[in-house]
Amino acid sequence: MVKRGQMYSTINFSTSLMHTREAEIPYGNLRDVITWLQDCVRLRTQTGTHIPPERGARAASPFITPQGRRGCGAWAGPSPLGWPCPLGVSRVPRAGRGRQARWRSGEPGARSAPGPARPGPRGPVARRRGRSPRKRIRDRRAPRVTAGTASGAMGVQGLTRFVEERGVFFTELRVRDTKLVIDGSSLYHHLCFAPDADFRRGGDYGAFAAAVRDFFGVLRACGVAPFVVLDGGRGAEDRKLPTLRGRAAEQLRAAHGLSRGARGCLVPLLTREAFVQALGRLGVPFVQCFAEADREIAGLANRWGCPVLSLDSDFFVFDLAGGYCPLSHFQWQGVRAAAPQGCYVPARCFSADRFCRHFGPLSKALLPLFAVMNGNDFIGLEALEAFFSKVRLPRGCAAGRGGKHLRLQGLLHWLAQFAEPVEAVDNVLKYLKKHQREEIRELLCTSMEDYAPSDVNLEDFFQNGCYECEAARKAGVPQWVMDALAKGKLAPLVINALILRSTFLRVQVENMQRPSAHSTALPIRQVIYGLLLRVSHGTEDASPSKQTNELPFVCEFDRCQKTLRKTFVQAASLPSDFCDDRFPLDKLMEVPVSSRQMLLLETLGVKMSFLEPIPSHLQLAVAVTCYWICCSEPKVKLNQLKALLLVIVSGELQRITDDPDPTVLSAEDDSVAYNEFLKWKEKKLQNNDFDLDAAHSFCQWQCCLQMGLYLNQLLGTPLSEPDLSRLYTGTLVHRLYQELKSAPSVENLFILSPKMAQLYLVLLNTVESMVSPDFFQKMTKTRSESGKKRKAPNKKKTAILCTVPETQHLCSVNRFASLKVDD
Repeated sequence: MVKRGQMYSTINFSTSLMHTREAEIPYGNLRDVITWLQDCVRLRTQTGTHIPPERGARAASPFITPQGRRGCGAWAGPSPLGWPCPLGVSRVPRAGRGRQARWRSGEPGARSAPGPARPGPRGPVARRRGRSPRKRIRDRRAPRVTAGTASGAMGVQGLTRFVEERGVFFTELRVRDTKLVIDGSSLYHHLCFAPDADFRRGGDYGAFAAAVRDFFGVLRACGVAPFVVLDGGRGAEDRKLPTLRGRAAEQLRAAHGLSRGARGCLVPLLTREAFVQALGRLGVPFVQCFAEADREIAGLANRWGCPVLSLDSDFFVFDLAGGYCPLSHFQWQGVRAAAPQGCYVPARCFSADRFCRHFGPLSKALLPLFAVMNGNDFIGLEALEAFFSKVRLPRGCAAGRGGKHLRLQGLLHWLAQFAEPVEAVDNVLKYLKKHQREEIRELLCTSMEDYAPSDVNLEDFFQNGCYECEAARKAGVPQWVMDALAKGKLAPLVINALILRSTFLRVQVENMQRPSAHSTALPIRQVIYGLLLRVSHGTEDASPSKQTNELPFVCEFDRCQKTLRKTFVQAASLPSDFCDDRFPLDKLMEVPVSSRQMLLLETLGVKMSFLEPIPSHLQLAVAVTCYWICCSEPKVKLNQLKALLLVIVSGELQRITDDPDPTVLSAEDDSVAYNEFLKWKEKKLQNNDFDLDAAHSFCQWQCCLQMGLYLNQLLGTPLSEPDLSRLYTGTLVHRLYQELKSAPSVENLFILSPKMAQLYLVLLNTVESMVSPDFFQKMTKTRSESGKKRKAPNKKKTAILCTVPETQHLCSVNRFASLKVDD
């Protein structure tokens, strides 16, 4: 049967001697699915767990379930359709008529059931009457990705909606003349998801930077002193890995939906980098933490007694002296004036005291345990399903629509009977098997520490610029790397590759039938890994592993078609200057700048002599563009290159018009050309079709630019960093590409400004000089010509390495030779 554009095969598989199920599986994943089912059944047979039958096709399929909710838990990794399932957790629906399916954890000692007539587990069972089997099946499918899930909904599961539906927990607040600690990750997600934003064409970083400027302009007008705190890496323990894999799978589904015309939200690839640049231009104090920033944010806000601004529901749990203001209730676009104090931002502040009085009263010391038991970014409900299946919560433990809130409410009332967390934990453990109790106790106590004050003093950083972190010191992070990370001069990917040897590559709206757009930038990432992880070769007493010349591997999480996969990538072998034991990572900045610049340019395959005619602040972008032209598969089209260069020129024209250099006499031609450009932008586009192949090519360019930025930062910025807000506008580059195909005269868009017209020609000639003269002509051959060429294999072949520049890349010609894929 055909379903949602995919071919499915209905297969039968046996779950016991008596019962057989049906599942609809995509043909492309059939082999992986069969292996997965065999493993699931084998492990369930070994643990004595029974899989009860379910009526109706697909009802028993473990592949139609939301991430982290349902599915076979015997699989330690992603399922064949991309939903990770935690090892040792298997929850399967009990059959029953007119009754809510109960989900049982796969804890040791769970009783098996001979058939559907067996009574359900102890405790109240929610009922869901009047709903058809089709409706129940639809409820179990993966949720539609919205702005919240696309950005990675953070914090305690379901708590934000639970609190906001009960407005009694908030107080009205007028924000002015105060310090304000801002969760940077929440803020740039919030500003990125503007109502009129276009998420299909790669991001409009100029509009995003303007929103950032307007936001902090409002705060400045109200006398608010903002301090932005950004998340860093994943931490040395990497406890959020399952959560991050789930979010990556959600983002992949969102990107796939957007590529097919569905609605949705997805953060553009370079949004974080554009945000950090905007903060630097505006002079807003900010810090990037070593790992997750929640505890540092709470500690800084309590030290100053000021509010926290975020969208992370974890801040409902922290004991904050100045309160927590959700961004959703921070009306910065509706500033009000009140004499004589001046203007203010209307906001709502969450009151933990009101919240606790409403339930019991409940001790605020128990809120961390409540968050942990309900499930947050570090712990899921699976570990405590045995507790919830046995305990009788005061207001029930229903599931389904509204049931999640009933569980939250019941858990809060149940915890209110205890004075301290220790007493409450002891009572939780009474409902578990004896051999599980100490393990669960340790898990709960460790997770509650995530809501304890941090030992990192961010006040000292904002006053003296010194970031001290014990966890980073224990992990062996060089001090210059930690300082650069704290100041936003290094990306979290760098610290994750250094500490964990693992990275996530963010998906974009690209052609899912082609290899990931990140594969084009693979050689650049290999050089980054080589710099971070190179081993010493000169010591005689080195360990056997260090005495070998084997290069280390890094695990990359990236998409393979529409599935999240992990791939092991080998680091690049570096030139002798960087392999010398005199220059380990902690002394990388002692390497001469000329050598670091040469490594950057060799990686990108260009020479400095090619870039000399280019303005210094555009040299890195042009070098990346040359790399993109030479390494992209499929080949870049000439109109795609022209559209991209025209966008870069438009950013330059905007820069000299809006922010003129006082030392340079401004030309009237530039203003005239800019006004004509604005008039052209206001015209309605006749052809607004979305070209997925062009989008894929521009995604490849963004991937190359991102890794070029990261490598440049790691080498101490031997080339100036370009302003992303003036470098790429997705809607504009797609429009120019469409119009260039039908009206080539658009190439003369800036002809009224001789300076801009000359810049465009210089950029175009520089990039075209990197490839053979007939590079772009080869791509215009008709299918019949290419067919004739295939039929005549004995004819003399033309040069096929025309895309390899004169300066050879550090990587080998086969960029995928060092890959190892783990299914």
